[in-house]
Amino acid sequence: MSVNEVLVDAEERMEKAVSVLTHALGGIRTGRANPGLVDSVRVEAYGSQSPLKQLASVTAPEPTQLVIRPYDAGTIKDIEKAIVASDLGLNPQNDGKIIRINIPPLSTEVRKKMVARIKELAEEAKISIRSIRRDANKIIDQAEKDKELSEDDRDRLKEEVQELTKKYEAEATEAAKVREADVMEQ
Repeated sequence: MSVNEVLVDAEERMEKAVSVLTHALGGIRTGRANPGLVDSVRVEAYGSQSPLKQLASVTAPEPTQLVIRPYDAGTIKDIEKAIVASDLGLNPQNDGKIIRINIPPLSTEVRKKMVARIKELAEEAKISIRSIRRDANKIIDQAEKDKELSEDDRDRLKEEVQELTKKYEAEATEAAKVREADVMEQ
């Protein structure tokens, strides 16, 4: 791996870590209905596990309600069962054609738990970013030992890796702050 490839690879991996965090934060409940709440639900239908969004459209017509419209009416019971079985604490109501889910307001205690989970997820992303930095620095050190780099180039590259680390850690922190604000909003 060339030295420039190290930087590109590190940046792509750090970007991916922030993307994973953003996706995980999307599944955390706020006081408002959000189709992302049911993204993690997998439904046993047609003999296999499928993501809910492959079997139905999910919309939020009101701030406190989700509406799930199955593409095939035959899967409505399977979808309802999967939502009940998920650990989301949602109570679906099935009228035979669509499923409505009323999103109850969050208690202060639940909000605090959600914020704690957000902080955990953000810290996991930052740890992942730091791990990527460590890997890149190892490769840079090895290149210097192998006489592919001068000490000055090594130091410059390590500084660039550190700048990437700061940038993506800041992005992770900001994504977590935004989600915390959404959760704590009443």
